[in-house]
Amino acid sequence: MIQTADIVIIGSGVGGASLAYSLAPSGLRIVILERGRHLQDSPEARDDVAIFQKGFYRSSEEWLGTDGESFLPGNYYYVGGNSKFFGAVMYRYRREDFTPRRHMDGVSPGWPLSYEDVSPWYDAAEQIFRVRGSVTGDPTEPPHEKPYEYPPVPDEPSVAVVRRRLEKAGVHPASLPLSIDIDAWLKRAKTGWDAFPNTGLGKIDAEVGPLASALTHPNVSVVTGANVARLETDDSGCRIIAAVYEKDGAEHRISADRFVVAAGAVQTAALLLRSANRAHPAGLGNGSDQLGRNFMNHNTTAMLTIDPFVRNTCVYQKTIAFNDFYNDDNEYGFPLGNVQLLGHITGNILKANFPVAAPAWLTRLIALHAYGWFLTSEDLPNPESRVMVRDGRIVMHWVRSNMRAHEALIAKTRAVMRKAGFPIVLTHTFGRKTTSHQCGTARMGTDPRNSVVNLDCRSHDVDNLYIADASILPTSAAVNPALTVAALAIRAGKSIAGGN
Repeated sequence: MIQTADIVIIGSGVGGASLAYSLAPSGLRIVILERGRHLQDSPEARDDVAIFQKGFYRSSEEWLGTDGESFLPGNYYYVGGNSKFFGAVMYRYRREDFTPRRHMDGVSPGWPLSYEDVSPWYDAAEQIFRVRGSVTGDPTEPPHEKPYEYPPVPDEPSVAVVRRRLEKAGVHPASLPLSIDIDAWLKRAKTGWDAFPNTGLGKIDAEVGPLASALTHPNVSVVTGANVARLETDDSGCRIIAAVYEKDGAEHRISADRFVVAAGAVQTAALLLRSANRAHPAGLGNGSDQLGRNFMNHNTTAMLTIDPFVRNTCVYQKTIAFNDFYNDDNEYGFPLGNVQLLGHITGNILKANFPVAAPAWLTRLIALHAYGWFLTSEDLPNPESRVMVRDGRIVMHWVRSNMRAHEALIAKTRAVMRKAGFPIVLTHTFGRKTTSHQCGTARMGTDPRNSVVNLDCRSHDVDNLYIADASILPTSAAVNPALTVAALAIRAGKSIAGGN
């Protein structure tokens, strides 16, 4: 079967959906190829045992580490991509993140764009994702042209107490920017949203926000269950002529004037590497030899703070964070990272993540007095940290960086929590299986010798190839990347439409 379009977008996650939203008013015929299906509602959608203990929604796809060990990554394949399960945190990168910065174990190279270049597109992304937040309270918050359209998601009483305790401990807890309609979310069931699938309208994910808006235009359509195997070019290698995908056991081809890959940092790199041909023997658009390289995944740790004398009555919990150690104004003299609440950790969730086998009664008891936190430090770009394809399989070689800074963040945060009245502080540092913040495998830049796409997200090597997901991020910063991905995709859409 042969189809045609003006623009083919591969992937309907934050990047692909935001690009479709940006392009939709142009009238161009846009076809989105999505590997997954629509996420259907079911009792499992709010069942913490099904989700966290039984892995009801987990993909069976295995990746291979260069140590020879196979593992199940934390990726999901549905319309809306990983955002169907994300924590809905929509941070702007801090202004300092766009400039070169020294870290304990290296240098973050900065961006070819400034914060001021990206700021108007952050405004647009916050609008389509209907972000709830406040421009006050966080000393690292960069300037906004206008305030958030919606007020922050309210603290629950237990979190309000924790906020006050943290303030007394000397830090500046601030409201998280969240793409959550809390009333709509809780109407379906009284649970948190962090890592829970969104089967309604409560979480403004990529499907509910930008994709739904794009699909109000008759020139935009989505093909689900379409697993793209490769992209084919003309003999010169300068233009893609078709995407070849499998759907319902049959092979299909679609031609277009332009192709956009937005499958996620790992899958995008893998697709372009699989598309190697005579003109592009090292992978499509890989004249710089940087495709798949500079993989970044954040250094992340879960922290459990326990006060045995106070009960946590939260349902959703995830409303505050602090960035007091984000920049270099600390005794270490280097940036350390971000600290934010996790969604409320139930006994069943804790049991699924407990380091040793534990009875349910014990994990329920601990969870009654516990608060979960997510600590994030920047992972620095390294060309040896990379995604490869061998015999059709994705192979990961993640070279951790900047761990001394992350260990300092853990130490600083532990001291704050104890000062705030939490006598028990437990931590677990995540590894390569936690891929929710993957980025960097097709970095943006002005020099074709050391980057994959230009500032408009177009390939340096292939005239009609664009990349519009976290692959293009030059640095990982130390906050959630979703809003930055959306902002850059919306910006790219305006550029593509303007050049039509």
